[in-house]
Amino acid sequence: MVLISPSLLSANFAILGKEVRDITIAGADIIHFDVMDGHFVPNITFGPMVLSSIRKYTNLLFEAHLMITNPDIYWKQFSDAGADIIGFHIESQINHKHLISDIHKESKKICLVVNPGTKIALIEQFLSEIDIVLVMTVNPGFGGQKFLMQNLKKIEWLTAQKDKHNYKFLIEVDGGINYKTAALVKKAGADIIVAGSFIFKSKSYKHVINKLKCCK
Repeated sequence: MVLISPSLLSANFAILGKEVRDITIAGADIIHFDVMDGHFVPNITFGPMVLSSIRKYTNLLFEAHLMITNPDIYWKQFSDAGADIIGFHIESQINHKHLISDIHKESKKICLVVNPGTKIALIEQFLSEIDIVLVMTVNPGFGGQKFLMQNLKKIEWLTAQKDKHNYKFLIEVDGGINYKTAALVKKAGADIIVAGSFIFKSKSYKHVINKLKCCK
């Protein structure tokens, strides 16, 4: 079964602590924070104080997906606030090797993110050094978008690289997830599925999470 990582971007912010507790009880595996600065992507969400304030509501892993211009400057704040996984984009204009080294020194897991329009081969040089590759199957910035089918080829390529080189990274997929697309990405080799509105707009978080884990 795949791991399910609900994205809090679609949660009810008025009762965020309760939402986190509820999805934990419902069987979620990871909590996904879409961190946006209004510059790297056209939206603004939340900062490290939100992670810190809801850490007490769950013992699940926190993944900070940093859709920000300077992840190399701000990642440590999210790490200190409780993030277990630090995600940053290959498209960021930073020294990726230096950032990977810095995050490793803090014993945090590293997630390298690839946007829909970016060639997956750009991350090939980092595959032996990271823990997770996150394939975006929508353009980052807003929830509720339609799944972009062409990105299945990226998941298949990553799966082939894992098999060929015995890499240990997990493949994560984010964007446009429903039962149909979850089955497609699982078949292509996904290990982790991020779902936002599909979970939080449902009547039963537990039912949706269980079905996403098991659908074929």
